[in-house]
Amino acid sequence: MRPRPSRAQIVAGLLCALLGFAAATQVRQVERADFSELRQDELIEVLDRLNSEAELLEEQNATLEGERDRLQANRNDDEAAQQAARARAEVQGILAGTLPVEGPGITLTWRDPEGQLTAPMAYLLVDELRNAGAEAISVGDVRITASSYFADDGSGHLIADGQALASPCEWRAIGDPATLQTALGIPGGVLATLRTLGGSSDVTVHESLAIDAVKRLEPLEHAAAIE
Repeated sequence: MRPRPSRAQIVAGLLCALLGFAAATQVRQVERADFSELRQDELIEVLDRLNSEAELLEEQNATLEGERDRLQANRNDDEAAQQAARARAEVQGILAGTLPVEGPGITLTWRDPEGQLTAPMAYLLVDELRNAGAEAISVGDVRITASSYFADDGSGHLIADGQALASPCEWRAIGDPATLQTALGIPGGVLATLRTLGGSSDVTVHESLAIDAVKRLEPLEHAAAIE
């Protein structure tokens, strides 16, 4: 199964070998002809010219290496800038609620059969979670952000960003679980008030919790950034 070279390949190889031998012989002859017949002062002049050309080549090489290093540094700076931009975009996306997130946190199951959870109580609950370090919050299928709102529909149902919340309702908060749990258990807090009104709640700690609810941002009509 060994490949067998064709006759044309053999001939081409011999021609290449002969051409290489002829070229090498010609170069040696030219070198001998160029230098063997030169006088000493002419040889010195040739040597000086070669040294000058070598120095010029070294300078050009140093310039090219410097350009290479500069391009590499710019590339590294661009990559660092891109990484920083991606990190900022990720933080802004989490704060704006446009990105799903995951991390340690708690879930709060809110049972309010009598419809006692009012909009002011919901705002207080969000404040308690944020003051305890919650970095992302959702209630039901609604992502809670700085622009979120709560309202009462007048029939015992709570509305969050236009969506009615049914009972039981699940709140999710990502942050330090122990701190969040402690904040929700303070005397006189929202959960304590809920219990006095006939409701109940359960708090569950999670090492890893996902918040998939995201907020859809409406295009700005009037505001524009100052350049």
